Amino acid sequence: MGGDTERGDGERRPGSGRRGELDVLRALVVLGLVFFHTALVFSPDDDFYVKNARTTDAVTVLAGFGVVWAMPMLFLVAGLGARHSIRRRGPRGFARERLLRLGVPLVFGTALLCPLPQWLRLRAADPGYDESYGRFWARFLSVRPDLADFPFVLEGDHFETGHLWFVVLLLAFCLLLAPVAARLAAGAERAAPALRRRTLLLLLPALPLAAVNALLGMEEAYAGWNRWAYLLFFACGFALADDERVRELTRRAALPVGVLGVVLFAGSAPGFVAGDDPFTAWTPLALVTRALFGAAGWCWVVGILGLLDRPRRPRVRGDRPAIGAYTARAALPLYVLHQPVVVAFAYGVVGWSAPMAVKYTVIVTASLAVILVLYEFGVRRTAVTRFLFGMRPAAPSAPAPARPDPPPAPAR
Repeated sequence: MGGDTERGDGERRPGSGRRGELDVLRALVVLGLVFFHTALVFSPDDDFYVKNARTTDAVTVLAGFGVVWAMPMLFLVAGLGARHSIRRRGPRGFARERLLRLGVPLVFGTALLCPLPQWLRLRAADPGYDESYGRFWARFLSVRPDLADFPFVLEGDHFETGHLWFVVLLLAFCLLLAPVAARLAAGAERAAPALRRRTLLLLLPALPLAAVNALLGMEEAYAGWNRWAYLLFFACGFALADDERVRELTRRAALPVGVLGVVLFAGSAPGFVAGDDPFTAWTPLALVTRALFGAAGWCWVVGILGLLDRPRRPRVRGDRPAIGAYTARAALPLYVLHQPVVVAFAYGVVGWSAPMAVKYTVIVTASLAVILVLYEFGVRRTAVTRFLFGMRPAAPSAPAPARPDPPPAPAR
């Protein structure tokens, strides 16, 4: 993505402008979470808010193909965006901007959206539960500090950040990054030329990712990854993904690295279907399973980035595809909105006498329709709601061009 246009072997090469395909990919991952979280309604292995009476192991297998790369991709792309933001605003300006654009929707969403899935969980588990939503909401907000679970520093009997764990981690990572951003960027500049001489160095981040997952354990609550593995994806996005030399290498290596990711992911499969708990056990099989999964995630992300990053015709500055512009702005609001909507529809649908495929299709279709309508008509169009959902103020409309005066009538 765009940057300064310095040349030289050890210097930064010009970027190629904002990568619209990453905006679209980010929004597609967010919308894909509707499919993923709906699938958890029918999974036997996950303690989702609302569960269907019948479940199937097929859901768990299919979900794994998304878990291995989707959330890591969001953190890596967020790190790439942080590089641009710090370059424009400086570390202090970056920290202030992220506190507003992430902190405000985090507080708003946690207080007003996250209680609903928890309340519906209680109602689904106990048909006799009749506490009003207002009374439960007050109990949900009864919290106490818990610094041992950093960066999740509040806890309560019913309190949770729910799906907004992603926003909690991203905000924490941004604030941790700001003081060291200049040194990290300088180190990345020095390291980038070595990648061109030693292509295998592109796989180096797979090693710490494998170690973090294996030694610290995988966390089911955070889409199967250890929370600090996401920090590595974020840091790699900040350090490397914005350099044209790294992008060129990623394009060349995309296919073999992607194939390696598939092989590593397949190698982790036996540990997930047999033996001790693969997320936390210290048996050799569990440790190897977590390590292979961590390494596979890096390979999948690199492969996908390289396959999507193809040369395009130069665009005039500001000439950006409408779909890319729309989806780039919509990603965070859609993420904040999606899970309460999915849980609400699941709560109403699981009691139907219908095949699982029908229920799944109804929940997904209705949820997608509702969150898109809520975004378009309930979030995007007013300054207050844009602020609450982390969006920048709408650009002022350009004045309509003045119509020229008609030519004078000819003299008679």
